[in-house]
Amino acid sequence: MLAHNLTIATRESRLALWQAEHVKSLLEQQGHTVTLLGMTTRGDQILDRSLSKVGGKGLFVKELEVALETGHADLAVHSLKDVPMELPEGFSLACVMEREDPRDAWVSSRYATLADLPQGAVVGTSSLRRMALLRALRPDLKIEGLRGNLDTRLKKLDDGLYDGIVLAAAGLKRLGLESRIRAAFEPEQMLPAAGQGALGIEIRTDRADVAQALQILLHAPTWRAVSAERAVSRVMGGSCSMPLAAYATLDGDLLNIRAVWGDPEGALPLVHAQAQGAAPDAAAATLLGEQAARELQSKVRLQNGQGS
Repeated sequence: MLAHNLTIATRESRLALWQAEHVKSLLEQQGHTVTLLGMTTRGDQILDRSLSKVGGKGLFVKELEVALETGHADLAVHSLKDVPMELPEGFSLACVMEREDPRDAWVSSRYATLADLPQGAVVGTSSLRRMALLRALRPDLKIEGLRGNLDTRLKKLDDGLYDGIVLAAAGLKRLGLESRIRAAFEPEQMLPAAGQGALGIEIRTDRADVAQALQILLHAPTWRAVSAERAVSRVMGGSCSMPLAAYATLDGDLLNIRAVWGDPEGALPLVHAQAQGAAPDAAAATLLGEQAARELQSKVRLQNGQGS
Protein backbone atom coordinates (compact mmCIF):
# COMPACT_ATOMS: atom_id res chain seq x y z
CA MET A 1 0.00 0.00 0.00
CA LEU A 2 1.26 3.48 -0.89
CA ALA A 3 2.20 5.78 1.99
CA HIS A 4 0.46 9.17 1.98
CA ASN A 5 0.91 12.59 3.52
CA LEU A 6 -2.44 13.08 5.24
CA THR A 7 -3.99 16.01 7.10
CA ILE A 8 -6.81 15.37 9.61
CA ALA A 9 -9.36 18.13 10.22
CA THR A 10 -10.58 18.09 13.82
CA ARG A 11 -12.41 20.19 16.36
CA GLU A 12 -10.17 21.59 19.08
CA SER A 13 -11.91 20.26 22.17
CA ARG A 14 -9.79 17.92 24.28
CA LEU A 15 -11.94 14.92 23.33
CA ALA A 16 -11.92 15.73 19.59
CA LEU A 17 -8.14 16.14 19.67
CA TRP A 18 -7.75 12.81 21.50
CA GLN A 19 -9.86 11.15 18.79
CA ALA A 20 -7.85 12.75 15.98
CA GLU A 21 -4.54 11.83 17.67
CA HIS A 22 -5.79 8.24 18.00
CA VAL A 23 -6.49 8.04 14.27
CA LYS A 24 -3.18 9.79 13.51
CA SER A 25 -1.27 7.20 15.53
CA LEU A 26 -2.99 4.27 13.81
CA LEU A 27 -2.33 5.72 10.35
CA GLU A 28 1.31 6.44 11.21
CA GLN A 29 1.70 2.78 12.18
CA GLN A 30 0.73 2.02 8.56
CA GLY A 31 3.57 4.20 7.28
CA HIS A 32 1.61 7.39 6.52
CA THR A 33 2.77 10.87 7.50
CA VAL A 34 -0.06 12.60 9.35
CA THR A 35 -0.65 16.14 10.61
CA LEU A 36 -3.63 17.66 12.45
CA LEU A 37 -5.57 20.77 11.45
CA GLY A 38 -7.42 22.04 14.54
CA MET A 39 -10.58 24.05 13.90
CA THR A 40 -13.32 25.74 15.93
CA THR A 41 -16.81 24.98 14.67
CA ARG A 42 -20.07 26.90 15.05
CA GLY A 43 -21.26 24.17 17.40
CA ASP A 44 -18.31 24.94 19.68
CA GLN A 45 -18.96 28.69 19.58
CA ILE A 46 -22.71 28.76 20.30
CA LEU A 47 -23.08 27.65 23.90
CA ASP A 48 -26.02 29.70 25.13
CA ARG A 49 -28.69 27.84 23.16
CA SER A 50 -29.55 24.17 22.62
CA LEU A 51 -28.31 22.58 19.40
CA SER A 52 -31.88 21.81 18.36
CA LYS A 53 -32.58 25.57 18.20
CA VAL A 54 -29.48 26.68 16.27
CA GLY A 55 -29.05 24.24 13.42
CA GLY A 56 -28.39 20.80 14.85
CA LYS A 57 -25.44 18.47 14.75
CA GLY A 58 -24.22 19.70 11.38
CA LEU A 59 -22.80 22.71 13.25
CA PHE A 60 -19.99 20.44 14.48
CA VAL A 61 -18.92 19.25 11.03
CA LYS A 62 -19.50 22.08 8.53
CA GLU A 63 -16.14 23.86 8.97
CA LEU A 64 -14.33 20.53 8.77
CA GLU A 65 -16.11 19.78 5.48
CA VAL A 66 -14.96 23.14 4.11
CA ALA A 67 -11.37 22.12 4.92
CA LEU A 68 -11.91 18.87 2.99
CA GLU A 69 -13.51 20.70 0.07
CA THR A 70 -10.67 23.22 -0.26
CA GLY A 71 -7.98 20.57 0.05
CA HIS A 72 -6.65 21.89 3.36
CA ALA A 73 -7.46 18.48 4.89
CA ASP A 74 -7.79 14.93 3.55
CA LEU A 75 -10.05 13.44 6.23
CA ALA A 76 -12.13 14.58 9.20
CA VAL A 77 -12.58 12.60 12.40
CA HIS A 78 -15.98 12.89 14.10
CA SER A 79 -17.89 11.39 16.99
CA LEU A 80 -20.31 9.46 14.81
CA LYS A 81 -23.35 10.59 16.79
CA ASP A 82 -22.54 14.18 15.72
CA VAL A 83 -22.51 13.32 12.01
CA PRO A 84 -25.74 14.22 10.15
CA MET A 85 -27.59 11.26 8.63
CA GLU A 86 -27.37 12.80 5.16
CA LEU A 87 -23.97 14.17 4.16
CA PRO A 88 -23.68 16.95 1.56
CA GLU A 89 -23.08 15.92 -2.03
CA GLY A 90 -19.44 15.11 -2.63
CA PHE A 91 -18.76 13.81 0.89
CA SER A 92 -18.94 10.29 2.29
CA LEU A 93 -18.40 8.36 5.48
CA ALA A 94 -15.38 6.29 4.50
CA CYS A 95 -14.78 4.45 7.74
CA VAL A 96 -16.35 3.64 11.10
CA MET A 97 -13.92 2.41 13.74
CA GLU A 98 -14.47 -0.11 16.52
CA ARG A 99 -16.93 1.20 19.04
CA GLU A 100 -16.05 2.20 22.60
CA ASP A 101 -18.66 1.78 25.35
CA PRO A 102 -21.95 3.02 23.79
CA ARG A 103 -23.73 3.63 27.09
CA ASP A 104 -24.69 6.83 28.85
CA ALA A 105 -22.93 7.52 32.13
CA TRP A 106 -24.25 8.92 35.40
CA VAL A 107 -21.83 11.46 36.86
CA SER A 108 -22.42 13.00 40.26
CA SER A 109 -20.37 14.11 43.25
CA ARG A 110 -23.10 13.30 45.75
CA TYR A 111 -25.38 10.58 44.40
CA ALA A 112 -24.24 7.10 43.35
CA THR A 113 -27.19 6.46 41.01
CA LEU A 114 -30.13 8.28 39.46
CA ALA A 115 -32.42 6.39 41.84
CA ASP A 116 -30.67 7.99 44.83
CA LEU A 117 -31.66 11.53 43.84
CA PRO A 118 -34.23 13.26 46.01
CA GLN A 119 -37.42 14.53 44.43
CA GLY A 120 -36.88 17.78 42.51
CA ALA A 121 -33.12 17.31 42.13
CA VAL A 122 -31.48 19.01 39.12
CA VAL A 123 -29.95 16.89 36.36
CA GLY A 124 -28.06 18.40 33.44
CA THR A 125 -27.91 17.19 29.84
CA SER A 126 -27.80 18.83 26.43
CA SER A 127 -29.55 15.98 24.64
CA LEU A 128 -33.30 15.88 23.99
CA ARG A 129 -33.02 12.08 23.85
CA ARG A 130 -31.54 11.94 27.35
CA MET A 131 -34.10 14.47 28.60
CA ALA A 132 -36.98 12.29 27.36
CA LEU A 133 -35.50 9.08 28.76
CA LEU A 134 -34.66 10.71 32.11
CA ARG A 135 -38.22 12.05 32.40
CA ALA A 136 -39.53 8.53 31.77
CA LEU A 137 -37.29 7.13 34.52
CA ARG A 138 -37.77 9.98 37.02
CA PRO A 139 -40.60 12.39 36.13
CA ASP A 140 -40.11 14.15 39.48
CA LEU A 141 -36.66 15.51 38.59
CA LYS A 142 -35.80 18.92 37.17
CA ILE A 143 -33.97 18.36 33.85
CA GLU A 144 -31.93 21.36 32.72
CA GLY A 145 -29.86 22.07 29.61
CA LEU A 146 -26.09 21.66 29.76
CA ARG A 147 -23.87 22.76 26.85
CA GLY A 148 -20.11 22.97 26.41
CA ASN A 149 -17.32 20.49 25.92
CA LEU A 150 -16.81 17.62 28.33
CA ASP A 151 -14.46 19.50 30.68
CA THR A 152 -16.85 22.47 30.80
CA ARG A 153 -19.76 20.22 31.72
CA LEU A 154 -17.80 18.53 34.48
CA LYS A 155 -16.76 21.91 35.89
CA LYS A 156 -20.41 23.07 35.99
CA LEU A 157 -21.25 19.91 37.94
CA ASP A 158 -18.31 20.43 40.30
CA ASP A 159 -19.39 24.06 40.82
CA GLY A 160 -22.67 22.74 42.23
CA LEU A 161 -24.99 23.83 39.40
CA TYR A 162 -26.38 20.30 39.08
CA ASP A 163 -26.96 17.32 41.37
CA GLY A 164 -25.82 15.06 38.56
CA ILE A 165 -25.22 15.05 34.82
CA VAL A 166 -25.45 12.45 32.07
CA LEU A 167 -22.57 12.11 29.59
CA ALA A 168 -21.43 9.54 27.04
CA ALA A 169 -19.33 6.89 28.76
CA ALA A 170 -17.04 6.68 25.71
CA GLY A 171 -15.80 10.26 25.99
CA LEU A 172 -14.99 9.91 29.68
CA LYS A 173 -13.11 6.66 29.10
CA ARG A 174 -11.14 8.07 26.17
CA LEU A 175 -9.93 10.99 28.27
CA GLY A 176 -8.96 8.83 31.24
CA LEU A 177 -11.90 10.10 33.29
CA GLU A 178 -13.58 6.75 33.86
CA SER A 179 -13.34 7.32 37.62
CA ARG A 180 -15.97 10.09 37.22
CA ILE A 181 -18.56 7.50 36.16
CA ARG A 182 -20.68 6.61 39.20
CA ALA A 183 -22.91 4.27 37.20
CA ALA A 184 -23.50 3.35 33.57
CA PHE A 185 -27.05 3.21 32.27
CA GLU A 186 -27.70 -0.14 30.62
CA PRO A 187 -29.44 0.19 27.23
CA GLU A 188 -32.60 -1.27 28.79
CA GLN A 189 -32.75 1.82 31.04
CA MET A 190 -31.49 4.46 28.62
CA LEU A 191 -31.12 3.51 24.97
CA PRO A 192 -28.07 5.18 23.37
CA ALA A 193 -28.09 7.59 20.45
CA ALA A 194 -27.40 6.29 16.94
CA GLY A 195 -23.65 5.86 16.55
CA GLN A 196 -22.84 6.67 20.17
CA GLY A 197 -19.33 5.55 21.15
CA ALA A 198 -18.11 5.12 17.56
CA LEU A 199 -15.74 7.31 15.55
CA GLY A 200 -16.57 8.11 11.92
CA ILE A 201 -14.10 9.35 9.33
CA GLU A 202 -15.41 11.61 6.56
CA ILE A 203 -13.68 12.26 3.24
CA ARG A 204 -14.45 13.76 -0.14
CA THR A 205 -16.15 11.10 -2.25
CA ASP A 206 -13.56 11.53 -5.02
CA ARG A 207 -10.63 10.66 -2.71
CA ALA A 208 -10.35 6.94 -3.46
CA ASP A 209 -6.71 7.05 -2.29
CA VAL A 210 -7.74 8.18 1.21
CA ALA A 211 -10.62 5.68 1.32
CA GLN A 212 -8.14 2.91 0.56
CA ALA A 213 -5.73 4.07 3.27
CA LEU A 214 -8.58 4.02 5.83
CA GLN A 215 -9.78 0.47 5.13
CA ILE A 216 -7.35 -0.91 7.72
CA LEU A 217 -9.23 1.07 10.44
CA LEU A 218 -12.72 -0.03 9.45
CA HIS A 219 -14.46 -2.31 11.97
CA ALA A 220 -17.09 -4.30 10.09
CA PRO A 221 -19.34 -5.29 13.06
CA THR A 222 -19.50 -1.67 14.28
CA TRP A 223 -20.17 -0.51 10.71
CA ARG A 224 -23.14 -2.90 10.46
CA ALA A 225 -24.56 -1.91 13.85
CA VAL A 226 -24.34 1.83 13.22
CA SER A 227 -25.74 1.42 9.70
CA ALA A 228 -28.93 0.07 11.26
CA GLU A 229 -29.00 2.82 13.89
CA ARG A 230 -28.40 5.63 11.41
CA ALA A 231 -31.10 4.19 9.14
CA VAL A 232 -33.61 4.58 11.98
CA SER A 233 -32.57 8.19 12.42
CA ARG A 234 -32.63 8.92 8.70
CA VAL A 235 -36.15 7.54 8.21
CA MET A 236 -37.41 9.39 11.30
CA GLY A 237 -35.85 12.63 10.07
CA GLY A 238 -33.48 12.28 13.01
CA SER A 239 -31.73 15.35 14.28
CA CYS A 240 -31.06 16.74 17.72
CA SER A 241 -34.50 18.41 17.58
CA MET A 242 -36.08 14.96 18.02
CA PRO A 243 -35.74 12.78 21.13
CA LEU A 244 -34.75 9.59 19.33
CA ALA A 245 -32.63 6.63 20.42
CA ALA A 246 -31.44 3.72 18.27
CA TYR A 247 -29.10 0.93 19.30
CA ALA A 248 -28.13 -2.29 17.51
CA THR A 249 -26.33 -5.37 18.79
CA LEU A 250 -24.85 -8.25 16.79
CA ASP A 251 -24.65 -11.94 17.57
CA GLY A 252 -22.69 -13.29 14.62
CA ASP A 253 -24.74 -12.18 11.63
CA LEU A 254 -27.94 -11.79 13.67
CA LEU A 255 -28.66 -8.11 14.30
CA ASN A 256 -31.14 -6.77 16.84
CA ILE A 257 -32.09 -3.10 16.53
CA ARG A 258 -34.11 -1.24 19.15
CA ALA A 259 -35.46 2.26 18.79
CA VAL A 260 -37.23 4.67 21.14
CA TRP A 261 -39.04 7.92 20.32
CA GLY A 262 -39.85 10.51 22.97
CA ASP A 263 -42.33 13.36 22.86
CA PRO A 264 -40.33 16.63 22.69
CA GLU A 265 -42.72 18.19 25.21
CA GLY A 266 -42.48 15.22 27.56
CA ALA A 267 -46.25 14.88 27.74
CA LEU A 268 -46.61 11.51 25.99
CA PRO A 269 -45.17 8.09 26.91
CA LEU A 270 -42.10 6.74 25.13
CA VAL A 271 -42.71 4.72 21.96
CA HIS A 272 -40.63 1.57 21.37
CA ALA A 273 -39.88 -0.47 18.24
CA GLN A 274 -37.61 -3.37 17.41
CA ALA A 275 -36.44 -5.44 14.44
CA GLN A 276 -34.25 -8.50 14.20
CA GLY A 277 -32.76 -10.48 11.34
CA ALA A 278 -29.69 -11.59 9.46
CA ALA A 279 -27.30 -8.71 8.68
CA PRO A 280 -24.19 -10.10 6.98
CA ASP A 281 -23.38 -6.64 5.60
CA ALA A 282 -24.18 -2.95 6.06
CA ALA A 283 -26.90 -3.00 3.37
CA ALA A 284 -28.87 -5.70 5.20
CA ALA A 285 -28.36 -3.87 8.50
CA THR A 286 -29.70 -0.68 6.93
CA LEU A 287 -32.87 -2.50 5.83
CA LEU A 288 -33.46 -3.75 9.38
CA GLY A 289 -33.02 -0.22 10.71
CA GLU A 290 -35.55 1.06 8.18
CA GLN A 291 -37.97 -1.69 9.25
CA ALA A 292 -37.68 -0.65 12.92
CA ALA A 293 -38.16 3.01 11.93
CA ARG A 294 -41.37 2.25 10.00
CA GLU A 295 -42.76 0.41 13.02
CA LEU A 296 -41.78 3.35 15.21
CA GLN A 297 -43.42 5.84 12.82
CA SER A 298 -46.63 3.82 12.81
CA LYS A 299 -46.76 3.67 16.61
CA VAL A 300 -46.00 7.40 16.94
CA ARG A 301 -48.85 8.23 14.52
CA LEU A 302 -51.23 6.02 16.52
CA GLN A 303 -50.19 7.71 19.76
CA ASN A 304 -50.74 11.10 18.19
CA GLY A 305 -54.19 10.01 17.07
CA GLN A 306 -53.37 10.13 13.36
CA GLY A 307 -54.08 6.49 12.56
CA SER A 308 -51.63 4.16 10.87
